[in-house]
Amino acid sequence: MRIIYLGTPEFAVPPLESIINSEKHEVVAVVTQPDRPVGRKAIITPSPVKIVAQKNNIPILQFEKIGKEGVEALKAINADAMVTCAYGQILTKEIIDICKFGIYNIHASLLPKYRGAAPIQYAVINGEKTTGITIMKTDVGLDTGDIVESFELPILKYETAGELAERLSDLASKIICEVLDNIESGNIVLKKQDDNLSSVVKTIKKTDNIIDFSKDNITVANFINGMNPWPIAQTVLNGKTIKIYRAEFSEGCGNVGEVLCAEKEIIVACGSGAIKITEIQEEGGKRLKASDFINGRKIFKGDILGK
Repeated sequence: MRIIYLGTPEFAVPPLESIINSEKHEVVAVVTQPDRPVGRKAIITPSPVKIVAQKNNIPILQFEKIGKEGVEALKAINADAMVTCAYGQILTKEIIDICKFGIYNIHASLLPKYRGAAPIQYAVINGEKTTGITIMKTDVGLDTGDIVESFELPILKYETAGELAERLSDLASKIICEVLDNIESGNIVLKKQDDNLSSVVKTIKKTDNIIDFSKDNITVANFINGMNPWPIAQTVLNGKTIKIYRAEFSEGCGNVGEVLCAEKEIIVACGSGAIKITEIQEEGGKRLKASDFINGRKIFKGDILGK
């Protein structure tokens, strides 16, 4: 099939490369978000998907608002189907109806659970044991389309959202071409989603990253790991912002946020139980293993995080 691929971040790259390397399908165009400023110097940077398209000499389309700007351009390509993966814009019915086979979305959860923009992070934050990839036929709702196939993946203990995203992206790259083969041959049975089992997760904002140590240790550790790689969970220590990248469940009791141990490892009391911090960064400093942070005499037993 002639495929238009819509995607933006690194997560969308492996499935794109899989289709590019397919013998049965051709990526005839890539649609990605406009180049954006990145980093402290705000350097205008193309998306990871755009970089891959450029390397493979695939035509690239970028729209500020695809619903207003993209209809005629997409129709002119005369593609058989579109595949979306973390594209970042809502598609109108006019766009959904362009291709004869329709649009198929690679979604990083087992729908109907975790519809919305941050399913991977919330799976980690909520302590889920499994998640997966769902390929669904796009409709005008928010991830409400009929399911083509779902593929389950276990979530590893103490896995960060970033690590889970890499494994889910790899899974998507391994299954997408076979799914497209089945779509082209008509060898699919679409399954309606059960809206009674659905949940929708909101976009995570930069300000959503403050750690609440009054919660139980499992909730706190899952939150920290779910905030990695962005926006990174943070708290305060002696008036300075502290970023915490990784944490594990531990034992111990004390005042909320109290450092129970700062020798070889950092143990902090929560509302119940405690967490072990394994990676941490002081404001203006480098990201360090907990042992190196301790050796720098930046934290002591009895310190209170969050104040």
